[in-house]
Amino acid sequence: MRVLAHPLRLNVLTLLRERGPSTATRIAEELGINPGAASYHLRRLASGGLIVDEPGRGTGRERWWKSLHRQSIHDPATASTEQREAGRAYTQTVAVAAADRLRRAAQEVALLPQEWLDVAVYSDFLLCLTPGDVDRMRSELFEVIARYRHGAGEAPEVPEATEVRGATEVRRAPEGSSPIVLQVQAFPVPGAALRPTGDA
Repeated sequence: MRVLAHPLRLNVLTLLRERGPSTATRIAEELGINPGAASYHLRRLASGGLIVDEPGRGTGRERWWKSLHRQSIHDPATASTEQREAGRAYTQTVAVAAADRLRRAAQEVALLPQEWLDVAVYSDFLLCLTPGDVDRMRSELFEVIARYRHGAGEAPEVPEATEVRGATEVRRAPEGSSPIVLQVQAFPVPGAALRPTGDA
């Protein structure tokens, strides 16, 4: 969990999951960082068991990496005390990365094809809920999302690929489909759930 508590490292992993196998040089160009930094974060992700070498690709010093999983899930309710503390840093990193992704998406709104602009959603809702309510709603939303997954494997090898590779099968994504980011965020209004300073 600690290995992902770094915004840039999380962006590197996200890029591998979205675009498929890549090299430090390619990742550096995509994220606007130097190749040395990209290589460092790739090695850290590898040491954490999140990515591995892509076999049969690369020559000489060029090294290709791929993600081992489609997503990383942290459930504080089932974590140890030490994992919960590490999970706070990870959760904060995820929130920062999600905000950055939304910012980048907002910059492309004016360029979206009309058919995608018509269905894109940028909404938020103010609800009054208990932690139990949020937990139930989260589970229901995840069940809906699971129904729309096409394949359960890694990201396509290239952005234009139409196949999503699973552990035991290869399933073709629907014609005309595109990778879609669905952000699910539920959190107390800033300041609303914090205990006053000095409270036990």
